[in-house]
Amino acid sequence: MFATLLQVALGGAIGSCLRYLTVAAVGAPLAVALINVAGSFAMGVLHVALTSRAGLSPLLMTGVLGGFTTFSAFSLDTLKLWQGGQPLTAAAYAGGSVVFSLLAVALGAALAKGALG
Repeated sequence: MFATLLQVALGGAIGSCLRYLTVAAVGAPLAVALINVAGSFAMGVLHVALTSRAGLSPLLMTGVLGGFTTFSAFSLDTLKLWQGGQPLTAAAYAGGSVVFSLLAVALGAALAKGALG
């Protein structure tokens, strides 16, 4: 159990740093949306790729992707857009992020199944 927690902690640190650098380079909220879509795609790929190799799942899926993807930041950015008098932008941002993230996770899983299956 301790080894698993270390994997999650290390992965979370890596993912959080990657998220910080991406937001710093691209800017919020666009970076947050891109992070969530890319993270969802990677989650789909890893879900398929690591099914038989669960030992890497805590590091990569829970740790790196958990630290990298940013649902709480997404929620805050949506709220800021809404409170900033941009309700249509907030709705488009929230709806688009959810739809594209769902499509990305499905695409990642499908591609991984084709490549690995």
